[in-house]
Amino acid sequence: MTDDRTFVVVGGGLAGAKSVEALRELGFEGRVVLLGGEAHLPYERPPLSKDYLKTGENLQDAFVHDEQWYADHDIEVRTGTVVASVDRSGKAVVTEAGERVGYDRLLLATGSSPRRLTLPGADLDGVLTLRTIEDSQAIRAALQPGRRVVLVGGGWIGLEVAAAAREAGAEVTVLESLDLPLVRVLGPKVAQVFAELHRERGVDLRTGVTVEAIEGDGSPTGVRLGDGEVVPADTVIVGIGAAPVVTLAEQAGLEVDNGILADEAGRTSDPDIFAVGDVANVHHPFLGRRIRVEHWANALNQPSWVAPAMLDQDGPEPELPYFFTDQYDLGMEYTGMADPEDEVVVRGDLETREFIAFWTRDGRVTAGMNVNVWDVTEPIKALIRSRAQVDLQRLADPDVALGTLV
Repeated sequence: MTDDRTFVVVGGGLAGAKSVEALRELGFEGRVVLLGGEAHLPYERPPLSKDYLKTGENLQDAFVHDEQWYADHDIEVRTGTVVASVDRSGKAVVTEAGERVGYDRLLLATGSSPRRLTLPGADLDGVLTLRTIEDSQAIRAALQPGRRVVLVGGGWIGLEVAAAAREAGAEVTVLESLDLPLVRVLGPKVAQVFAELHRERGVDLRTGVTVEAIEGDGSPTGVRLGDGEVVPADTVIVGIGAAPVVTLAEQAGLEVDNGILADEAGRTSDPDIFAVGDVANVHHPFLGRRIRVEHWANALNQPSWVAPAMLDQDGPEPELPYFFTDQYDLGMEYTGMADPEDEVVVRGDLETREFIAFWTRDGRVTAGMNVNVWDVTEPIKALIRSRAQVDLQRLADPDVALGTLV
């Protein structure tokens, strides 16, 4: 029997591309339409703050699939197509051009957008954010020897760009409102590692500061702090987090709260509409709470359990959150999800930056982060999923194999 259903995916990022891939792999033979607002085919974003930002090379490696792959799998990809609204009663999306595309099932993969400063001077040329290929190209052009680059925000994106800027020879200042960069995620003991890393590499890392304005006439000349000091700047890069793009969902009357609310399979308050990727605030059955994850691995993996639900099939158990970063000679992987009050146990040496940090609660591992230590993600994942109470002294001992702790 011919499947005459139409599945529409709104969002041309990694999550959207992996979702249409998963639908075909699961045997869906109906019509699949992917609508992306950017002019490019769906691509992965990590290279934009890592290798591509540094070199400007191998951009083709960032694309999830080439044009021929979509043709071979009978997937209609429409780039440069912005969806203006969702007509739930008529079961159609409406593009900015006025075209209606009907659907039987709709997947919203609208992602997130960089938060922007609402300060005097924030709209000057040379005040940049990082989300798209074009953003990465603009930032790379600004990372020149001797150029004064100021980053507002010391999160993952801010620190990765800071590392690329220093390696390009730019003079770099990072302005962070908290006492340490990344302290909300990592806690003070581990966050200090990243602070020292950047200071050793010549970054002027300023913590506990506020930004009042960006000064300049047409382009930035400096960033004025709360105490009146002006930090000289030729380029200002804003990395203060991202907000889920929920406008379509809100206008359609879906339940929204820090993203589109969905169950563990991505099903929203409308049983024919699903959400995936950065925009999805989903119930995670293992963690027992809602989470919204903006990292690459979530966009990569989440479609494998959302696509089956779109086909009314059972999917695999959701993966644990995972992310990674590369800064200078430091490589890191983080698995799980810790709370700020969790106790930190360190295996290895913080000073040489070769260690595994474990976050524990009641003797159980909630998250693990390996820094310049490799091939331990699966044992860390097993420790977390086991929910076993472990001897914290043995957990900290590098001579005790992780697999023996479960």
